[in-house]
Amino acid sequence: MKKNSQGKLVKESVQEADTIEKVKVKDSIVDDAGDYRETPVHIYYEWCKKCGICVAFCPTGTLALRDDGAPYVKHPEKCIHCERCDMLCPDYAITGAAKSERRKNVNR
Repeated sequence: MKKNSQGKLVKESVQEADTIEKVKVKDSIVDDAGDYRETPVHIYYEWCKKCGICVAFCPTGTLALRDDGAPYVKHPEKCIHCERCDMLCPDYAITGAAKSERRKNVNR
C-alpha cells in the first residue's frame, strides 16, 4: 500500500462506507412480526443539529421529534416520498430512501 495522499483518500472512503452501513441499521424499524424493515428516510444523526425543520415541513406527519430533539420516523407508512425533509435540511442529515439507494449504486 502506497503512503501518499491517494492512499489516504481510499482509506477514508472505506471508513465512510462503514459509517453509512451503521446508519442504515439504525434507521430500520421492527414491525409487528418482529422483522426489520427499512424506513422511508435515512437520518444521519452525526450530522443532525436537531433543528426540527424536517419535522415541521413533513406534510404527512411521518417524522416526529424524540425527547432529545432528534427527528425519527414515527409513521413510515404515511411517507409519500416527497423528499421535502431532504431538500430543506440545512445539514444534509436526512435522505430519502430512494435517493440513498441511488447513491449506494453509484458508489459501487
